[in-house]
Amino acid sequence: MKFFLRNQLIILLTKSSILVGGQAVIEGVMMRVPGFIATSVRNPDGDIITKRKEFTSLIHRNKRFNIPIVRGAVSLFEAMKLGFGTLQWSADIAFPEEANAQNKFIEFIMTVFSVLFALSLFIFLPLGFTSWFFNSSQDPILFNFIAGAIRITIFLTYLFLISKTKDAKRLFEYHGAEHKVVYTFENGDDLNVKNASQYPTQHPRCGTSFMFIVMLVAILSFIVIDRLFIEVFGSITLLNRFAMHIAFIPLVSGLGYEILKFSSQYQNNIVLRYFIKPGLWLQNITTNQPDENQLEVSLEALKSAFGDTIDEYHGKKHIADAIG
Repeated sequence: MKFFLRNQLIILLTKSSILVGGQAVIEGVMMRVPGFIATSVRNPDGDIITKRKEFTSLIHRNKRFNIPIVRGAVSLFEAMKLGFGTLQWSADIAFPEEANAQNKFIEFIMTVFSVLFALSLFIFLPLGFTSWFFNSSQDPILFNFIAGAIRITIFLTYLFLISKTKDAKRLFEYHGAEHKVVYTFENGDDLNVKNASQYPTQHPRCGTSFMFIVMLVAILSFIVIDRLFIEVFGSITLLNRFAMHIAFIPLVSGLGYEILKFSSQYQNNIVLRYFIKPGLWLQNITTNQPDENQLEVSLEALKSAFGDTIDEYHGKKHIADAIG
C-alpha cells in the first residue's frame, strides 16, 4: 500500500509527457496514440503483459472542448484519470501478491489523499507561509512572486528527495525508456532497442517541463486574479486566496498546456530553446538511463498501442501531440 501511494504521488506531480500520451508506470510504460492506449508491464516471471483499449479524448469527440486553454484543462483531467487507473493495473501485474490486499475503497482514499497532499504542499503551504511571514498580502505582485518562489523551491526539493528512493529511481528509468522510444518513433527509425538507446532521456513535452511551466504561469496568472479581486472587493484574505487559486487551477493548467504545445512545436527557435531548458534540466532528476529490458517494455507498449496502423504513422511529425 505504501509503495502504491508513494508512486501515485510521484505520477501526480511528474507525469511523464503529461497531456500528450506517454507515462511511466510501475515496472512498465503506458503509450497513448490516436484512438488507443496500451500499457506494457513486466511481471515477476519476466514476461511482458500488455493491455490495449480504445480511447478518444473528449477534445476530439466534442469540438466545444477543443479550444485553447479549455482543451488543456480537459486533457489534464483525462491524463490524471488514465494515469491513476493505469498505475493501479501495473501495480497488480508487477506485485500480484499485493493485489488482493487492496480494494476499491482503499484506492479511492489513497487517491483523495494524494490530491489533498499535492494541494497542501503546492497551494496551502506557499500561500500560508507567505501570508504569515511576509507583510505583502495586499500587494499581488510581491505576494505572488514570493509564494511562487516558495512553491518552486518546494517542488524542486520534493523532486530531489523523492528521486533518491529506490521505487522512484526504478520508475524514472521507465520514464527515460518512454522518452527514448518516442524519439525513435518520431524520427522514423526502426523500433528496436539499439536505435532507442541512442536517444536522450529528456523530451520537451514531458510532464516535468509542464509542471515547471505551470508554476511560472501561476505566478503571473495569480497576480492578475488577486489584483482583480482586490479591485472589486477592496482587499483579499488568505481564505480568499485559497479558494480563488484552487478554483483557477484549470485555467492555469490550460495556459501551461498551450505554452508547452507552442514551445514543443518551435523548440528550435533560439528564444524558445532557452525557455524550455529549465524543464529539460529538471528531467535530469525525473528520468534515468533505462536498461535494455526496460526499453523492450516501452517498445512493446508503443507497438501494441498502434497495432496494425503503426506503419501509417511511423515518423510523421503531425502526431507529435498524440504521443509523448
